[in-house]
Amino acid sequence: MLDALSDKFEKILKKLRGQGVLTEHNIGEALKEVRLALLEADVNFKIVKDFIERVRVKAVGQEVLQSLTPGHQVVKVVWDELCDMMGREKAGLALHSQPPTVVMMVGLQGAGKTTTCGKLGRLFKGQGKRVLLVAADPRRPAAGDQLSSLGRDLGIDVHRVDNAQATQADVVRICQAGVERGREQGFDLVVLDTGGRLHIDDALMGELVAVKTAVAPHEVLLVADAMTGQDAVTMATQFDQKVGLTGVILTKVEGDARGGAVLSIRAVTGKPIKFLGVGEKLDALEVFHPDRMASRILGMGDVLSLIEKAQATFTQEQAEEAQQRLTSNSFTLEDFRKQMAQMNKLGSLEQILGMLPGGQKLKSVIEGDKPEREMKRVTAMIDSMTTRERRDHTIINGSRKKRIARGSGASVQEVNRLIKQFLSAKKLAKAMTGTGGRRQLAQLMRSM
Repeated sequence: MLDALSDKFEKILKKLRGQGVLTEHNIGEALKEVRLALLEADVNFKIVKDFIERVRVKAVGQEVLQSLTPGHQVVKVVWDELCDMMGREKAGLALHSQPPTVVMMVGLQGAGKTTTCGKLGRLFKGQGKRVLLVAADPRRPAAGDQLSSLGRDLGIDVHRVDNAQATQADVVRICQAGVERGREQGFDLVVLDTGGRLHIDDALMGELVAVKTAVAPHEVLLVADAMTGQDAVTMATQFDQKVGLTGVILTKVEGDARGGAVLSIRAVTGKPIKFLGVGEKLDALEVFHPDRMASRILGMGDVLSLIEKAQATFTQEQAEEAQQRLTSNSFTLEDFRKQMAQMNKLGSLEQILGMLPGGQKLKSVIEGDKPEREMKRVTAMIDSMTTRERRDHTIINGSRKKRIARGSGASVQEVNRLIKQFLSAKKLAKAMTGTGGRRQLAQLMRSM
């Protein structure tokens, strides 16, 4: 998501940074391009108009034009305004001091509401909290089945009562019983997976209002599909007016959504985006940080989120052990395989590059999922080796290479390339930590 917008912003702002002197004219020309880029990204027209005017007023101020680096100052102005548009501070979800915290999830069918309930449960369970999921759509057994399946996979309790003929009063009683169970059994978080519809109707809204009135949830979160652009913003406005929202969770942002919903929802509805669903896996839910998203849009990356992902994936002991083995001669193909498996947990290479400064340029040369397919082939080749071969690559002769190739569906040339990559990784680690490390690293990078 936002790749196209980020690419355009980078090109526009690069022109400004490259000009020694900025005037109202060249700033105006750049802002015309920014305006077009935002409109193409499906950002609300009024929001774009107000955004451009605020940037223009600040960018042509004496403080910017007379600074030593006016181009960089304009970038800072744009970054500040993007942060303000998306809410400046992260909203997140804080647990109430008197448990359980009750979160009511609302939204239309197809947005990923039930899956998001599971993701939210997993996130808080990982923080050591007790979570109860409540199947609050008794008329649709499939919804209850899905939530029960997620609960089993995650080791989270699910409160469920199926009733195809359930009335609004029945739904309210199920939610009240779920919240009461959460209170009596000491759960920290109760998540209500309410009923959805294909479109907004009075019956749905009436039921949601009745549930909200009965259980008084601490949070009412709308789950909206980022792929629908301004439709998601319109839907958020309607839900907020009729039910009352405390925040929004945008799903499917890993797809080719143009970004209009992310940039418009807070400005239009006044409600913060609290989380982003960034994939289908149950760990693919991120707290939304407006400042970090602004940095990613402007091509500055999001190193803090990458660090947080790494910290959640690697323990301190694992990191120290990996560093010790990498910088000594004890690093083996077995370790190489473990490191690749850990990297996979961080996400795809495309996602990782999107969090690095300037990573947008590198993403453009990646051929789809080719890096992930290559890593799978490498893993298959290492798995085809004996334990002794994985721990001592020097014994892998010609006949062993043929056997490894046959066992993994690869060629001998690919096995040779794997061993060469492994040796380069070892050499790189040694160059980074040894004496004269910087000089050795530069030489190695040139040769690679």
